[in-house]
Amino acid sequence: MDTKLTLKLNKNVIELAKKYAKENNISISRMVENYLRAITKNKNNHIEVSPLVESLTGVIELKEDDYRKDYTNFLSKKYS
Repeated sequence: MDTKLTLKLNKNVIELAKKYAKENNISISRMVENYLRAITKNKNNHIEVSPLVESLTGVIELKEDDYRKDYTNFLSKKYS
């Protein structure tokens, strides 16, 4: 069920939002709704991972210490 909401926003922000909405074929109401849904979806600030990103998880396997040694060497050279 949709309910009407009145917002007071900076005029420049509204103009930019209208331009963005037109270019992306989406209403400002839908943009606000999507934003509010996204920030309130997970109360623990847990970021939902898309199926594509999840499918890439574990593609590269590194030994636990390899990246730490490389990063330590990088910092040593950088600050020497």
